[in-house]
Amino acid sequence: MNTEKTINEIGELYAPLSIECRQDLVANSKISTFKRGEIVVREGQFSEKAYLIVQGCARAYYLKDGKDISDWFAFENEFMASIVSFFSEKPSPHYIEFVEDSIVVEFTKDTFVDLTHKYHDFERFISKVVTQTMLGLCERLYTIQFNKAEERFKHLISIHPDITNRIPLTHIASYLGITLETLSRIRSPKNRT
Repeated sequence: MNTEKTINEIGELYAPLSIECRQDLVANSKISTFKRGEIVVREGQFSEKAYLIVQGCARAYYLKDGKDISDWFAFENEFMASIVSFFSEKPSPHYIEFVEDSIVVEFTKDTFVDLTHKYHDFERFISKVVTQTMLGLCERLYTIQFNKAEERFKHLISIHPDITNRIPLTHIASYLGITLETLSRIRSPKNRT
């Protein structure tokens, strides 16, 4: 896995990075692999790492009264981090787990701060990443508040057509704010139009 090639490609998706910025980012990040089910952040931990997913997927989830509630999924070319801990230096309110065997570009908060101060293009890059993440979370909140269960599922499938092959249905149901039984009913072939 070539870190430089990966960073070049991700720069094309979000915002172009100068040669100097890319070289600095490559020098201060590393390729890491995680196994399916590996938890990299736990509730109450401080987390100073962010992960750009090259291959695989991850999820953020909460435990509420012993119940596992998925809050966020990230797939190829997307970032995953404990946003609260990474940006505000508070303990993470949730867990981060890799749902598939994954390859990521990993970098630290120190690298983030250093590159943000040194390169305006990195600031723009991070601004686009954060904006896209926040828009996705706002869209999810809107969908949960105003759409029926079937509409929520259809919307999720329109964004991630292969999600049911990659994420366990229990996690998808909790993400959508519905029961597994409701999700099974929605997915039943006789209910499809």
